[in-house]
Amino acid sequence: MKLVLILFIVLIVLLVLYLIMIMPRMIGKPDRKPFLKVMYAHRGLHDNETEAPENSMAAFRKAVEAGYGIELDVQLSKDGVPVIFHDFTLARVARYEKGKEPSDAVRNEDGTVGVKGKVIDYTYEELQEFHLMNSEEKIPTLHEFLDMVDGRVPLIVEYKIEWKDVSVCRVADKMLREYNGRYCIESFNPLGLLWYRKNHDSIMRGQLSDDFYREDPKQYKRPLYFLLSHLMFNFLTKPDFIAYNHKFEYILARRLCRYLYRNVAAAWTIKSQDELNRNKEKFDIFIFDSFIPEK
Repeated sequence: MKLVLILFIVLIVLLVLYLIMIMPRMIGKPDRKPFLKVMYAHRGLHDNETEAPENSMAAFRKAVEAGYGIELDVQLSKDGVPVIFHDFTLARVARYEKGKEPSDAVRNEDGTVGVKGKVIDYTYEELQEFHLMNSEEKIPTLHEFLDMVDGRVPLIVEYKIEWKDVSVCRVADKMLREYNGRYCIESFNPLGLLWYRKNHDSIMRGQLSDDFYREDPKQYKRPLYFLLSHLMFNFLTKPDFIAYNHKFEYILARRLCRYLYRNVAAAWTIKSQDELNRNKEKFDIFIFDSFIPEK
């Protein structure tokens, strides 16, 4: 009987510790209303087969003209310029000028020739020598993007932080403080949220996550990804919203954040009207691409 009692107490303690670990911000929350009831175009209203590929100024203009919010990705060039580009590596999206492909260029699985290296390997001026997919669009800066949007639609700014270097937060935040428009930030890397908690706590911040192991068991088998999948760093970062891969909406920690703690839930990436309809009651914010949502 004493052993049963001890086990029961241990289970209760573990449950309480778990609930504390996944607890998002509960006090002093920023106003969430400006970001609700808005559909967010993933990397702009893009189509990689056209002159408006992902994270291009053309795709962003289309999103603004259609009245959609925008989700975008920010990282730093070699010389510290905040540019808008999703992947850390350039090969999938960035292309050399025709006839200027070096012999050691990257050969993508689809047969296209991509730019070798990472964004951080090139200065901003060097990045401007490449174009996005088969378009004439160049990699834009955060500054020119903000000038174009000019507060007309709300923004979700995703910080691309590969490991421990959070300097992109410091550089981009300085620029965003001067921006006269609605924006929130998010990142897969909890260090980005922790930076904002310490340095700009009034900004709405979101933890991006996924069921990493189920997505790719070979790549995401380390314990760190288990902790990230189950939002175990929330006690440090205190996010205002959780942006989760909608395919894994059933993850317990995500559901507890929304239904127990009343945290805002964002879904990524919705790719059809059917997916949107099936998730309407499970999330509060929707990031979409590959289709135009019904109004």
